[in-house]
Amino acid sequence: MQATEFLVKEAWELLEKSMVYFRGRPVGTVAARDPYVEALNYDQCFMRDFVPCALLFLTNGRSEIVRNFLIETLALQSSDKQMDSFNAGQGLMPASFKVELWDEEQYLTADFGEHAIGRVTPVDSCLWWLILLRAYVKATGDIALAHQPEFQQSIMLILKLCLADRFDMYPTMLVPDGAFMIDRRMGVFGHPLEIQALFYGALCSARELLAGRRGEFYKQIVNQRLSVLNLHIRQYYWIDLKRLNEIYHFRGEEFGESAINKFNIYPESIPYWLTEWIPETGGYLAGNLGPAQMDFRFFTLGNLMAIISSLSSDRESQSIMDLIEQRWQDVVGYMPMKICFPAVEDLEWKILTGCDPKNVPWSYHNGGNWPVLLWSFAAAAVKTGRTELAWRALEIAERRLSEDEWAEYYDGRNGRLVGKASRKFQTWSIAGYLLAREFLEHPEHLALISFTDDPEMLEWMCYAREGYESQKC
Repeated sequence: MQATEFLVKEAWELLEKSMVYFRGRPVGTVAARDPYVEALNYDQCFMRDFVPCALLFLTNGRSEIVRNFLIETLALQSSDKQMDSFNAGQGLMPASFKVELWDEEQYLTADFGEHAIGRVTPVDSCLWWLILLRAYVKATGDIALAHQPEFQQSIMLILKLCLADRFDMYPTMLVPDGAFMIDRRMGVFGHPLEIQALFYGALCSARELLAGRRGEFYKQIVNQRLSVLNLHIRQYYWIDLKRLNEIYHFRGEEFGESAINKFNIYPESIPYWLTEWIPETGGYLAGNLGPAQMDFRFFTLGNLMAIISSLSSDRESQSIMDLIEQRWQDVVGYMPMKICFPAVEDLEWKILTGCDPKNVPWSYHNGGNWPVLLWSFAAAAVKTGRTELAWRALEIAERRLSEDEWAEYYDGRNGRLVGKASRKFQTWSIAGYLLAREFLEHPEHLALISFTDDPEMLEWMCYAREGYESQKC
């Protein structure tokens, strides 16, 4: 048996051992099964951690666990979400859940962020849940599950949370710091790219799943939001050398509809590293955008999900892959892939992270390398026809994954060190590797997670562009 076959066999065996059972039925997977350290909350099933596991099970015809997961998390959506006598939004999905035994009866207990470090609401849980529901329907054809009244109600509750009127002028989704994969303070509050990419995918999913008269009403709202969100991200978040030169010559304090520098971004905010780092032919979507603020860091998952969900244009998607190829050592290094580049250091680290000892420069969320990102990189590579890059990254990962006992993350500028506080036998590291191979070997499975612009969507985009740019489509 070849080394790769041994690795795949080992990964599947570990994944099977990570499964969580509730009343005799599989309902998810634990975050990690590290025998060397205290479990803390790593023995729970996290929504975001289960995503690559769920997609992997669906590609292998094992849909029961995904169906059970969707049903049980739907039931938890109605649980009390309270901290200090304050109730969170009605449609919120849990960050994680665990099976508890009380009076010889099993119960599921959910965490909506009220127990998490920093007590941050898991905004991405709602978005991933919708994307997973759509993936389950695509894999099984079981649209009847999504059309059940309680599922339709759940979809609408999530949409109410996401589309609620608020004090904001942008079509993007406003969230607190730490509301997604980067779940600790990292200066990403406001409108972070990862949430916008997931928001776009969740809206596309909801549009496919909604049914009935109320569903048609919500579809109109979703279509309108999708179109302006798409244009907003492509027009204002995009950075390449040409765009950087435009920002460099921005004039501040512009007023009125004719303003070019709509967000009052000051050229002095362009970091020195970027002028040397940005390649001639590559580009990417900025990490965040707001009043007098542009986060120029490269956030990997947000850019990859933008490709997968078709939030980025075909040209932009190719440019993102060009950038990864040309800045390979920075973004991929010795263990694919870096969660963001570059790390924040010195005084900026103190201000942005609050002196977080876990997010020191080039570690954890602050420039660490995460094997789980392999699956989204492989999916983006398949969608853009750049599979040679994903195979190259996979080959790099295979040299160390088993030897390092499937570590959670890696430290160092190039990812050469196993993370200082990294858990071993991290489930999403295992599933991320297996799912990456699945997408590369069976590209048709990308349909579970990928979206394309349909004719109805393009009509809405034409309408939105006329309003946005006062031009005919």
